[in-house]
Amino acid sequence: MSGRIGLVSLGCAKALVDSERIVTRLRAEGYELVAGYAEADLVLVNTCGFITPAVEESLQAIGEALEANGRVVVTGCLGERPRTILERHPEVLAVTGQADVDGVLRAVHAALPPDTDPFTSLLPVPASRPRRARGPQVKLTPRHYSYLKIAEGCDHRCSFCIIPQLRGLQRSRDAADVLVEAARLVAGGTRELLVIAQDSAAYGTDLGHRATTFDGRSVPARLPDLARELGGLGVWVRLHYVHPQPHVATLLPLMREGLLLPYLDVPLQHASPSVLRAMRRPGGPESHLATLQAWRAACPELTVRSTFIVGFPGETDEDFELLLSFLEAAQIDRVGAFRYSDVEGASANTLPGAVAEELKQERFERLMAVQHDISLARQRAKVGRVLPVLVDGYGDDPGVVVGRSPGDAPDIDGTVRVATDGTPKIGDVVEVEITGADAYDLWGNGRRTLPFEPHVPSLGNATS
Repeated sequence: MSGRIGLVSLGCAKALVDSERIVTRLRAEGYELVAGYAEADLVLVNTCGFITPAVEESLQAIGEALEANGRVVVTGCLGERPRTILERHPEVLAVTGQADVDGVLRAVHAALPPDTDPFTSLLPVPASRPRRARGPQVKLTPRHYSYLKIAEGCDHRCSFCIIPQLRGLQRSRDAADVLVEAARLVAGGTRELLVIAQDSAAYGTDLGHRATTFDGRSVPARLPDLARELGGLGVWVRLHYVHPQPHVATLLPLMREGLLLPYLDVPLQHASPSVLRAMRRPGGPESHLATLQAWRAACPELTVRSTFIVGFPGETDEDFELLLSFLEAAQIDRVGAFRYSDVEGASANTLPGAVAEELKQERFERLMAVQHDISLARQRAKVGRVLPVLVDGYGDDPGVVVGRSPGDAPDIDGTVRVATDGTPKIGDVVEVEITGADAYDLWGNGRRTLPFEPHVPSLGNATS
């Protein structure tokens, strides 16, 4: 055995996928992943540097790991700003940037050399092999759902965001590359694929939507084409971070066909045209409403999640009231809200009209109160309906399982508590009659376990 590694993975699902790739390489070299600081020979902290609270959380996590263990390697988005880390924690062993798997391996090797005995080490996957052959083999999510990253980086220039500086411009994966990884995940027990990128709607634009061959078919690097192929694997497919581009409408027929979950995670950020212009974001209340109405007309079962920022520089009382009015009209199912904070390197830091922290908090609370009532009404409308629920775990009472409906993504949305006969297992899909609801969660009675028949094609026909 090469040594024992502790892992702290912070930030978004995209960072979690990076952690999976790092751990896969470490495991292939004989390193063991352990759960606690005390058992570890070295701790790896994968950081987030997107907003100021995330930076502080990352710095605190590094400090905690140093205090408990003393040997720490730092990677991730905050690693792109090593001075920020080293000013607070100069004793870390090494700092590498986001998605820098090779850099992490070099830092670990320097501090904790690998076991080179071929009889005790696993064979590493050569870095020179095609990327599609190196899909993540170690998962940090439960066996029955997996995040599937289809692109890295972002071409947008939102004034509050530094993702292009941290992660670079968009770099999409070829469709065959993504589909081979997805097929392997499904073959390994994945029952839900959560598709992620900085902007999933822009998938493939940097590749000119070039086609690659999967299972004997030519598949363009375009979101609707990729989504149809993923849906053909026979598992739940959920799309995240889908910016409201016109071609998103072509996904709705796939939802009606059952190839995609009727769910879209769409970051709108605000409704006031003046605030959106300052954010360098498209749209306004009329266009956003028209888009949502068209989507719902095409797919009435659609659940929409979105995020909004309050207290952006220059946001007036009128701007905020317009945002509240938009929420009332839009009736968005799931909403996450953030109080604006400066991000080192973001152009919004220099905008005039800073909003006082007390006012940011007041606006945040008012927005969440309005959204609470909207969410409660939309949840209560589900009472009496029958929904499929993917089982994530077991409740405290005998026969009770906890899962998610098609309208619930893990960690960010609600759950469904289901009374069953005790036979459903984690990863099963149960048909549930909904009997109660609050603003976030549902509960109901299980009627039967639904058949789940994934289709895993031959992986020998994927080329690029």
